Amino acid sequence: MTTAAKPDYQTQHKKRLSYMPWLYFSLKEKHLAWAKPWQDEVQAHFSAVETVLIGENCFIAPEANLFAEPGRNIEMGKQCMIAADSFLHGPITLGDEVAINHGCSFDGGRHGITIGNQTRIANNVTIYAFNHGMAPNTPVYQQASNSKGVVIGDDVWIGAQAGIVDGVTIGDHAVVGMGAVVTKDVAQYAIVAGNPAGVIGDRRDKT
Repeated sequence: MTTAAKPDYQTQHKKRLSYMPWLYFSLKEKHLAWAKPWQDEVQAHFSAVETVLIGENCFIAPEANLFAEPGRNIEMGKQCMIAADSFLHGPITLGDEVAINHGCSFDGGRHGITIGNQTRIANNVTIYAFNHGMAPNTPVYQQASNSKGVVIGDDVWIGAQAGIVDGVTIGDHAVVGMGAVVTKDVAQYAIVAGNPAGVIGDRRDKT
């Protein structure tokens, strides 16, 4: 009689953390005993091969894709999390306690993406801090790109599958609805939705 192989719970748990990284910050000591060395190894790899500066007590899924050449750094404050299948190309600066969920795609262009403290970004959000020229007499791909940068404030919530274009500033405490396409600045506390995104409310009116 053969004995069934013991399930590989640790590998499955690592995958769970990669896609739901907020769970890392509530692990019990017995799980941190293997999870912390695993994260130290993942983060050491990114720091060695890319220009990535990682704050204390962060979580980065090994399936994340971070690209940061010198001069296009990715810098993270403390207790940030980046989930699996995300693509980040610097320059990108994250404050403290920033969450980037799975499948996001960010490119900082020349002037960068800056994200403030405690901002939460849901899955499959796209932020591109550059744009192509569109003169009609030359193919788009042959035209020079331009970059203004994107700034997102503190305590902002960006819903799943939202898109944010170059040159936009989103004020502190704002909310961007699921699937919104943000083409203009968003005021503090504003709630925006739609394509193009428009104001539909104010967080200060919520109870």
